[in-house]
Order: sequence, then C-alpha cells, then structure tokens
Amino acid sequence: MGRKDTRSAAVSVSGLTKRYDGPEGEVRALDGVSFRIDPGQVVGILGPNGAGKTTLIKSMLGLIVPTEGDVVIDEITVTDDSTDVYSHAGAMLEGARNIYWRLTVRENLEFFATLAGHSPDAVRDRHDELLELFGLTEKADVAVRELSRGMKQKVSLATTLSRGCSVLFLDEPTLGLDVESSLELRRELRRLVDRQSLTVVLSSHDMDVIESLCDRIIVLNDGRIVADSTIEELTAIFESQAYDVTMNEPLPEGVRRSIERTHTVEQWTQTADGKETFTVVLARAELLYDLVETLEESGRVIESIDSTDPDLETAFLEITGQKTDEPSAATGEEGTRQRADDGQPSKKDVTARRQYRPDDERPSEAGGEN
Repeated sequence: MGRKDTRSAAVSVSGLTKRYDGPEGEVRALDGVSFRIDPGQVVGILGPNGAGKTTLIKSMLGLIVPTEGDVVIDEITVTDDSTDVYSHAGAMLEGARNIYWRLTVRENLEFFATLAGHSPDAVRDRHDELLELFGLTEKADVAVRELSRGMKQKVSLATTLSRGCSVLFLDEPTLGLDVESSLELRRELRRLVDRQSLTVVLSSHDMDVIESLCDRIIVLNDGRIVADSTIEELTAIFESQAYDVTMNEPLPEGVRRSIERTHTVEQWTQTADGKETFTVVLARAELLYDLVETLEESGRVIESIDSTDPDLETAFLEITGQKTDEPSAATGEEGTRQRADDGQPSKKDVTARRQYRPDDERPSEAGGEN
C-alpha cells in the first residue's frame, strides 16, 4: 500500500485524510485511508451512509482537496495537478448532470472528447464503437432530453469513456433505474469491463452490481478502511453456521430455554398450520448433531433444517456492525436487498442453500436447491 511502487499501480492512495470543522468539533470524513489498485482491476467501495465513500471518490478525482495524503493515478499525483489527471480518468457521479440534455448523444461524446484535447474526427471510430456497445447507434442524433432515464445513464457512461480514459470512477451507476434498465446497464458494464480491461472504481448500494462486476471490495466505516479483500474472502470470514429449523409443532418451553442457553436463537415463529420455525446460530458446525438430538428428544418431529451460506450483504453488515433490520448501503428499507433482476432469487442465492432432512444419515453439504 501507500506510495510504494506507484508506477505499477493504476491508482495509489496514501494516508488520505479529510477533516472538517463541525458544530460539535472536528469531523474526520477520511482518516488515513491507503490502498492501491492494479491496472485492470474492478474495485468496489462499500460503506454505510456517512462512511466517507463520496468524500473518498471526490478526493481521488481532485474535486475535494484532502487535509493530508496523496492520490496518484497513472503516475500523476492528483493532489499536485488535478487537471492533468482528467486525461487519464473519467467519472460518472451520482446525482450529477453528467451530460448536456439539449445536445444529441453524439454531440455529447464529441464535446467531452474535445475538452480533453481530442479532435472529433480522430475519435469518431471510437465513438461509433461506444454507441454500438451501449445500443445507442439508432439514438446517436437524438437529443438526450428525449431519452428514457436508462438511456441517459448509458449516454453518461459512454460520454465518460469518449476520451479514451484508462481509469473509470462510477458512483451509483444504476441509481434510480427501473429493474429492467438496471439489469441492462449492468450487462453493459460487464461487457465493457471484459472487452476494454479498464481499471474501475465502483461505488453502489446495489450489491448485485458489486458482486457481478468487482474483483475486490474495500469497505469504509467512519472514514477508515475496515476490510479490503475479495468477495469470496470476505464472505468466508463470516461463515457462521446459521440454520432455519421447522418443527411439526411448537417445542416445549423447557426445550426452548435449553436451546437458547446453548446457542443463539434469532427468532421463534408459529405458522398458521401449527408448525414452529426458528433460526439458530451455532458456534461450530459439529454442534448441529447435538441440536438434532435435543430436538428429537423433545417428542416433536423435525420437518427440515436449512443452512444458508453468508453472502456479501451479510459480510458487509457484520463488518460495519449494522443489524440486519437497519437500512444500510447494502440494503433498502428494513434490510430488504435491492436487486437488479426480475425479483427472483439469483442462482447464487439458490445454490448457497444447504439442507438437512431427518431421513438423512448426516447433514448434507450439497443438498438440493430450494
């Protein structure tokens, strides 16, 4: 990390700190943030509201002057020359009018390329490729204001790439889009990353966008990095053994208390058909056998025990210390995951389920799909 060998890094952030004077004293939006990103990596920036994500991205782009620290993009120190870095880096920011709505799609591409010193004729072939990549060829001569919101987002992204930048910053690229438009833009981003080998820094509340695009995740909390790893490594850290148990009828109160003394029980629920379900977290996987024995000795019938592997959202909530019922950067209201799909569980969600049935000899590590 830091300034070591910055020439081989597409992005290098070293000791980045931003302090503000607040009504109750000094506020540290960023507190000694350091990391490096290799060329071609796609890195996601996650964090709860107020964690410092926007301050970090704007500081990396030179839009905010940090109190301390350095940012180097393609061997250019942003804190020394933020203007020169714009020939190497492009950004699509949340809530910003990234394009001119009165201009046509092609005119936007040409305008922003010209600002970077490129002749429109010299980059026309590249612009044609971008229009084709984002499905905008037929809309090239249409004023942006006449396009749908999803199309506007595509134009913003194409415009960001119109100058031939090597490092791309995307802040909430799917925000405000309907399900279909969000999914389509996500597919376009995936193709873009695969075809052009760009270095991408991506901030999003949409966990499916992060999971489908990013090689690595940096989690911020209170202005500091609290995790920096791959999605697989982050979720493996929090692979707690949580099980959803269904009994044919409610357990005796004494059995309930016994289970609660030994394990963490998150919820007891009685269903309309007289069954009882509860979620239990075990400290170790082998404790499942003891739990099964306790349940069988209760005189009730175990209908099912389902184990769910942790996903990125679970890891995020654990790392930042948020409860599952709190709104967060990873979730919408009441912890409901925001999906850019058709509302059905993703393949990852489905295949992450492991099941145990009382007829099995042992808990299965590769049970069928739910």
